[in-house]
Amino acid sequence: MARIAVGGFQHETNTFSPHPAKLDHFLVGAGWPGLLRGDDIERVAAGMNLPVAGGIQRLHALGHQVVPLIWTAATPSGRVTDEAFEAITSEFLTTISRHLTEIDGIYLDLHGAMATERHDDGEGEFLRRVREVVGPDLPIVCSLDLHANLSPAMFEYATALDAYRTYPHIDMRETGCRAVNLLDRVIAGEKLYKCMRRAFFTLPLTSQSTLSGAPNRLYEELERMIDADGLAAASWLGGFALADVEDAAQAVVCYGADESIVCGAADRLIQSIAAAKSEFHTELVTPAAAVRRAVVLTKEASKPVVIADVQDNPGGGGSGDTTGLLAELLAQNVENSVVAMIRDPAAVELAQQVGVGHATQFSLGGKSKAIGAEATAPVKEEFIVEKLTDGLFAGTGPMWGGSPINLGQTALLRKRGVWVIVVSNAMQAADQSIIEHVGLNPRQLSIICLKSSVHFRADFDRIASETILVSSPGLVPSDISILSYTKQGGRSSSPNAQC
Repeated sequence: MARIAVGGFQHETNTFSPHPAKLDHFLVGAGWPGLLRGDDIERVAAGMNLPVAGGIQRLHALGHQVVPLIWTAATPSGRVTDEAFEAITSEFLTTISRHLTEIDGIYLDLHGAMATERHDDGEGEFLRRVREVVGPDLPIVCSLDLHANLSPAMFEYATALDAYRTYPHIDMRETGCRAVNLLDRVIAGEKLYKCMRRAFFTLPLTSQSTLSGAPNRLYEELERMIDADGLAAASWLGGFALADVEDAAQAVVCYGADESIVCGAADRLIQSIAAAKSEFHTELVTPAAAVRRAVVLTKEASKPVVIADVQDNPGGGGSGDTTGLLAELLAQNVENSVVAMIRDPAAVELAQQVGVGHATQFSLGGKSKAIGAEATAPVKEEFIVEKLTDGLFAGTGPMWGGSPINLGQTALLRKRGVWVIVVSNAMQAADQSIIEHVGLNPRQLSIICLKSSVHFRADFDRIASETILVSSPGLVPSDISILSYTKQGGRSSSPNAQC
């Protein structure tokens, strides 16, 4: 039996977003729990689709003792403030220092695309400081998000890394199990060679869904390669293009007992990714065209039509308050539809003052600037307040099932046939419980508009007759050519490899 320290620090940073991740965002949480300490990590996370939950469960199954440290995550946004990064890192290092003489390894649940005010490579800096405390020999194995921007520092300071293989991320818990299996092998004395390769082109979120196309085929190839080559682990990191950092690029990392086999596998996989470059393309339509098409489809469809507002996705750092799609629904007098969600705390406060059943003039959303466009204007219309909630409930879908969701004070507004869920906290609309908690049945709606890029598919594909991706402006552009990059990194054509 070994004693394994367990912790986590997760943030996906959209450096083009003007909204920073502050310490309070990590303390409170939104779609995931806020800051957890000690035994609360296992108690609260148990049963959730989180790597740390799967990792802890696997550690117990292997007969190891868990030494819980701290775990925290915040909704994707702009850069993590120095205050937040230093406070969380300091507490983590202090906590692990108290247990240093009694642990045999560390499992960390990280994202891989965190950037702070001072550090473009947040995880690399975090792992560097952990290494300073624990020394060069203690095994550190990390699970990563599929959208990680893998850096040389992360590759160097971690003994091994393993990443999600699905987008929507329905295998987060499973990834924690795989990472712990790797750690178990290292603690048992197995020497793992490692190899990193990078593909110097980036992909928008909408091109990375593993439900079909090139991503699905490439992950199938990765899994076949693991079996055929006898690799201990292999990961393809799709990267997070909304980060203007040096390491924003796709990457492959492989581990195994034979160095030549490990590097050969990494070479083949990165070549397959490069060969598929032209296949990573997703078509988006204008809000007007999307709504017109949805209205036509609803005349014969027995299931709802889903319109995904992919470029204002809070799960990618979007503000969650752009109004282009909402304005189009109202302009076309659409019936039996919902917009999930508009973040506007002031509008929620006004709804509370007005009260359920009463109507008033709202200036809804449109407070933030979008990339490549001016701020979408607020929708200034009279809405009826249909319902008020505290925004606290449990998720029910494949990704967020059992997780505590905290939307903050929430209002359901209606104008004619359009409902709007207005919230105080930003979160992407990727779980049916968000709609259900305000008293609407998603299956009985004609049109469902969701601010999400891909994760919504895990819970909404099964009830949708068709899904339309819309090009309404936001901070999460699908056309990444409009982004003003200042650091070359993932946009370089020069080869780079580490082995």
